[in-house]
Amino acid sequence: MEATGTGNFLDPDAYLGLLPTLVGGLPLGARAFAADPDHYNFFSRRCVKDLTPDTLLRGETAGEGWLQLGFRHNCWKHEEDLSIRYVGVSSLSLDTINQSDWASFGAVTLDEILPHEHGCSHEIGFLDGWLTVVSRDLIATWNEADCPERPSSS
Repeated sequence: MEATGTGNFLDPDAYLGLLPTLVGGLPLGARAFAADPDHYNFFSRRCVKDLTPDTLLRGETAGEGWLQLGFRHNCWKHEEDLSIRYVGVSSLSLDTINQSDWASFGAVTLDEILPHEHGCSHEIGFLDGWLTVVSRDLIATWNEADCPERPSSS
């Protein structure tokens, strides 16, 4: 992301150019999410750009750490909220001014999912920080959001 006089310039093209060589090394859930053609299409209703952090839950099941991130929609762009559940979490890194407040990260700008020796790494860029999760796999689920009538484009 590059700040400009009129906003932020985002260009996922370098990552998208490498993605075809990376998807084969990703676990199934991460592969499905990364390879979804709507994921990086800024005009798609299932693009992660502009989603905002909502919930962050952590736990352990059968000795394996898990993490669940919830992202809220913006009615002008999305019709669904996104939930990402990471299974077999081996690390979580947060980089923001206020690390105790998940909502302070601001809106999602871009993300990258890469193969990792433990499964995959998912780095998410926000307006005010970064988050990186390394896990065995992830499961991304879009859920219908409560949006009043969509704003008119005219």
